[in-house]
Parts: sequence; C-alpha cells; structure tokens
Amino acid sequence: MLHIGGAFVTTLEAIAIDDHCVAHNYAPLPVVAASAEGAWITDVAGRRYLDCLAAYSAVNFGHRNPEITATAHAQLDTVTLVSRAFHSDRLAPFCATLANLCGKDMVLPMNSGAEAVESGIKVARKWGTDVKGVSAGAANIVVAHNNFHGRTTTIISFSDDETARRGFGPYTPGFRAAPFGDADAFAEAIDENTVAVLIEPIQGEAGIIVPPDDFLPRLRSLCTQRNVLLIADEIQSGLARTGKTFACEHWGVVPDVYLLGKALGGGVMPVSAVVADADVLGVLHPGEHGSTFGGNPLAAAIGSTVVEILRRGEFQRRSAELGAHLHRRLDGLIGRGVVAVRGKGLWAGVDIDSRLGTAKQVSLRLAQRGVLVKDTHGSTLRFAPPLVITADEIDWAIDQFAAVLAP
Repeated sequence: MLHIGGAFVTTLEAIAIDDHCVAHNYAPLPVVAASAEGAWITDVAGRRYLDCLAAYSAVNFGHRNPEITATAHAQLDTVTLVSRAFHSDRLAPFCATLANLCGKDMVLPMNSGAEAVESGIKVARKWGTDVKGVSAGAANIVVAHNNFHGRTTTIISFSDDETARRGFGPYTPGFRAAPFGDADAFAEAIDENTVAVLIEPIQGEAGIIVPPDDFLPRLRSLCTQRNVLLIADEIQSGLARTGKTFACEHWGVVPDVYLLGKALGGGVMPVSAVVADADVLGVLHPGEHGSTFGGNPLAAAIGSTVVEILRRGEFQRRSAELGAHLHRRLDGLIGRGVVAVRGKGLWAGVDIDSRLGTAKQVSLRLAQRGVLVKDTHGSTLRFAPPLVITADEIDWAIDQFAAVLAP
C-alpha cells in the first residue's frame, strides 16, 4: 500500500495495473505481490506484509523455502517433463516415499487439489463396480453439507455454495449429503450402493469447522462395517497445517484414501495425489485415467523433498506449539470484536462481530496494517500463516488485528 498526499491508495491504483484481460473468478485484496520470503510478501511499492493465508495452505513451509527451491533449481537442469508415456527417475521414488508417509501401498500423482478429488471419485466408483459389486452407474458417494472440495463441474454438483453452483448445470448425479459432524445422519445416508464417504476432517472454506471428537471415529467404524471407502480430503488440512501430518490423526483415524495437494508442491509446483492401498488404487488400468503433467519429474522431485521435510516432524511441532500461541491470542479477543475462534494448529477461523463490518472489510483494514488474511462466508476470517512464522510475528499480527477491532 502507498500513502500519497495523506490518503490511503492501493498499489493496484498507484501503478495503474490493467487487469481487464484477467477473468474475474477471484476478488483479490488490492495488493500486488512482487516478491516473497518466509512468511513475508513484498509488494511492487516495496511495502512488506505478513502473510497469514499461505496460499490456502499451499505455502506451509514458507515462501521460497530454501530446501524446496534448491531441489527445483537442480531438477530444472536435468528433465522436467516426459509425460507418463515413459518412466522418469523421479516418479517411483516420489510415490514410494509418499506412500510410506501415508502408510499405504500406492500413489496416483496428479496436479491440482480438485484433480485429486475428481480422481478419488473415479477410483471410488470403479472400486464400487469391480470390488464391491455395485451395478454400473448405480454408485453413490456421501458427502457433508457445507463441504469444499473444489469447483469443477462434478464437485460443484454436490456443493451447497450457490455462488459456485448457480448457472453451471446440469449437475452430476450420484451424491447425497449429510450434516457435517452428525454420524447418525451419515449412517442413514449410506445404502447398499454407497461406495464412499468423502469428507474434510476439518472443513476449511466453511470457516475452519472442527467436528465433534466422536465424529471421525464413528465414520471410520461405519465405513468398515458397511464396506464403504472413507476418503479424507486433506488438501487444506494435511501436511502439518494442524500440528499433525494429517488432521485425521487428531482422532486416531486412518482413512482408506488420502487426497493430498497444495503444500505437497511446496509452494513451487501444483502437485496433488490420491494415496491408498493396492486393493483400492489397483482397480485402475492403463487408459482408464491419466494426466500429461501428473507425476512429472519436476513435481516428483519437489514432492519427494516435501515428504522428507515432513518425515523430520519439525513443522508439525511448530504448528502445534505456535498454533497454541495463536489460539491463545485470538481467544483473548473474544468479546472485543471477536465472537468465536475455531481450529487446530496454525489454522484458525475467527467469527467477527457483525457490528464491525464484514470479514472482507476487516481483511482490507488489516491489509492496510500489513497483515494479509482472507474472509469466508461473510463474517469469518481465516488465519493460516506459513509454518515458518515466529511467535513474535504472531504477536505483531494479532496486535494489528486488535487495533482494527478497537472501537
């Protein structure tokens, strides 16, 4: 941001950015990033901002993490893409190390998180036909209300978000929804043609909604008893964000299928994956699914480095310890402009008193003070900084937040 003649002027206005050629599928904050390092972003005018969004968890390990960028630079000097028409020396090691991290047998590498979800849906339906014996075309998948798994045509077909759905029909059949956190409702929704339950362990876009402690364990038991796959979308919640490698670990639950993305690419490449045992992913045969860029050597090299970082556990510990500090500070603002705080680790949903304005308005005020967060569902702010953030930086961010909330 620039201060010109005493007036607040966004960098977008100050440098006359012409974005008329950019499709308006986002409503970004008026900040124009030029560089970034660690937990900080610098705009085109040289002003620094503390990033408390981390690209929706894609930058868990910090902007330009030295270990990850070194891997990327080295791989750029060898080979970046051969498609899956050939083997590469990076693909099998990546799949092996990621499968080991997840405690599974096989990995299906993809690119975006939504692509991982779409792939997981295909795998579940094929498993239902080939293994469970559901009649072709009869399979259904049970999802949660207020879910967010992406915005492809199939995914919006089972979304409650009318902004994402309206005008994009006809919609894909084969899904039914139950209230998040209500295991009894999920039990009622499952029938003999149900092939999977697709769930976010903690709902992200809905406002960082943490389920009751018995919800995921009951779902796990239910899926086992009814011969249904439990698919955990850990694209936002996984890979150290909540203080565990996977959010499911908070409840001692191991799903049949992990859907991973965002942080798996280290903030450098779009990398996603479906991870499961061979009796699930083994239903795919050549020609039934594919991706030109999925598992490319550059992505695989970066993904291997990310897995190695996660195996050391340092970021899980940082998220747990610093997350406790973040939540203590945020809890201290309840009744002072904050209505409620939810989350785990360095991931918090903060409900704002409506008398102070919308969450979008509050996020704009915070940007003026050098803190970048994003709103969701009108009255909720999300705090999800890179896990390299320090306690002092958290304190500074919350001090700015308190100042914005002050009457």
